[in-house]
Amino acid sequence: MVRTQIQLTEEQAVALRRLAVLQGVPIAELVRRGVEMVINSDESIEKKKRFAKAKEVAGRFQSGLPDLAVRHDDYFAEDSL
Repeated sequence: MVRTQIQLTEEQAVALRRLAVLQGVPIAELVRRGVEMVINSDESIEKKKRFAKAKEVAGRFQSGLPDLAVRHDDYFAEDSL
């Protein structure tokens, strides 16, 4: 673990202490959970951006196979040989 210092408003400190007591965990654990939530939400934004890009290109290309939607597994198996 890495030790760090943060500055909180008085209201944040009081609320964290109260929540820590209610949950029976140290304030540091609540801070770690909060940091994890921020990190995960940022990753979620990146996933949404990648999904949006993938959606933009969907349907732009043609395989030339009229039954690809039905026989995609067959074609994949043939190419894997």
